[in-house]
Amino acid sequence: MSKVVKGIAASNGIAIAKAFILEEPNLTIEKTTVSNTEEENDRFSKALDVAKGELEGIREHAKVTLGEEEAEIFSAHLLVLSDPEFVDQVKAVVTSEKINAEAALDQVSSTFVTMFESMDNAYMKERAADIKDVTKRVMSHLLGVDISDPSAIDEEVIVIAHDLTPSDTAQLNKQFVQGFATNIGGRTSHSSIMARSLEIPAVVGTSTITEEISNGTWLIVDGLSGNIHINPSDETVEEFKTKQSRYEEKKAEWAKLKNEPSVTADGVHVELAANIGTPDDIEGALANGAEGVGLFRTEFLYMGRTELPTEDEQFESYKKVLEGMGDKPVVIRTLDIGGDKELPYLELPKEMNPFLGYRAIRLCLDQTDIFRTQLRALLRASVYGNLKIMFPMIATLEEFRQAKALLEEEKEQLQNEGVDVSDSFEVGIMVEIPSTAVIADQFAKEVDFFSIGTNDLIQYTLAADRMNEQVAYLYQPYHPAVLRLISNVIDAAHKEGKWAGMCGEMAGDEVALPILLGLGLDEFSMSATSILPARSQLLETKKADVEAVKAEILGHATSKDIEAYVRNAFPMQ
Repeated sequence: MSKVVKGIAASNGIAIAKAFILEEPNLTIEKTTVSNTEEENDRFSKALDVAKGELEGIREHAKVTLGEEEAEIFSAHLLVLSDPEFVDQVKAVVTSEKINAEAALDQVSSTFVTMFESMDNAYMKERAADIKDVTKRVMSHLLGVDISDPSAIDEEVIVIAHDLTPSDTAQLNKQFVQGFATNIGGRTSHSSIMARSLEIPAVVGTSTITEEISNGTWLIVDGLSGNIHINPSDETVEEFKTKQSRYEEKKAEWAKLKNEPSVTADGVHVELAANIGTPDDIEGALANGAEGVGLFRTEFLYMGRTELPTEDEQFESYKKVLEGMGDKPVVIRTLDIGGDKELPYLELPKEMNPFLGYRAIRLCLDQTDIFRTQLRALLRASVYGNLKIMFPMIATLEEFRQAKALLEEEKEQLQNEGVDVSDSFEVGIMVEIPSTAVIADQFAKEVDFFSIGTNDLIQYTLAADRMNEQVAYLYQPYHPAVLRLISNVIDAAHKEGKWAGMCGEMAGDEVALPILLGLGLDEFSMSATSILPARSQLLETKKADVEAVKAEILGHATSKDIEAYVRNAFPMQ
């Protein structure tokens, strides 16, 4: 009997195929007493070494199939397996309690997972998932149990699982895996991000999909709506085959726009740029027609390693991006780490509310040696392209002035050393704190540009942690308060002859695009795969039409009212 299960649309596209259930291995452990603890710890070390070798292989495969940024997940996994706090604790439990390695590993990993899962922020939850993933791999070697190998799939299927770990997702063969669906997860989970990179349709967070079907069940995974059709009728299959064909035709049409300018139906040009995490991501950005880089998240240079990157290492990365983009603008965000994003080699304070804590520019203005190293690398690279330096998490004008003063000091020092530094780079800020958006008119007198970071701006404006499922309904990009703040920032920039961009998820949203166009946004920076659909949508949207109803859009009282109005009034992809 046919049935529809609802979930979260995690990766666009439609898949029609038989189900392949990725079985969870039986990793049931039995706690036993051991007499030779040294031998037991040696057994644990050997299992760690095998797991490390596998992860290194998966990381290299992921670099080729997914890109450098996604592959960095496995660098984090390898760090867990080398972390003395984790590894030494397991060995200490074996030695002190004289128990087998399996029981000690289970005990220690459960403590870490519980600790991280109890912390309400994205980075900590991802750390918990990482520890589960690596623990499962090590445990399988201790128990002599084979883990399901997604790379061995050799027929067209839709993979079904309770959850897909990063290791699982990285091994999916796009030739055979048509799509996947899981019980748990959200749009920002590792598996969802990887699915979008692989362009595999995916629906996550269904709660029950593994209980609803068996191997070989025919399914339709609709990654556009978030629905899964179980045992669909012939009529439904035909309907979705048509829908699938239309989507593929759309993708083919979008591909033709790769080298076209981003212009509206009434001839107004706006810039469509890409968000990147590593220098190697510029290949995907250019392949998708990016007109620039609107956000280079430099924290990836600091992660997946055991010490701070040197000035020369950073310089080479920035130079590679700038040269790779030619004369196209490249906005490089200075270090946004701390609070919710830890580095194992930095002693950062534990905080009750890390999103509002010691992070980003606050950390950099305190630990100026780290900041100065990055600024020198950026200044040295400035002669190799169209550089724009952006400071994150700016709450006060004093912070911006302090950061810019340090930049000027390092520029003068480099010039005194005889190092070439460009005189034409711009210096701006990321607007993600409501106080900054409210007094944007004051900031606009001193900055060269604004880039609005909506992921944080939305959650700060509505006082709702976007990773907390209990208040997820309050994460509303079209909330009138959010839109009014955005409008205020854009108007303030234009009044001073400056430009305003956006580098949050909202920039690539089809409902937000006409709204932002009407508010006068100059640059939209998004995931590379969102650029061509956005370019296509712009071609069908007249800026004058949206400007004409700007007051009406901002006048609506609720997010739902605004979304309904815009969907009805303007073309969607």
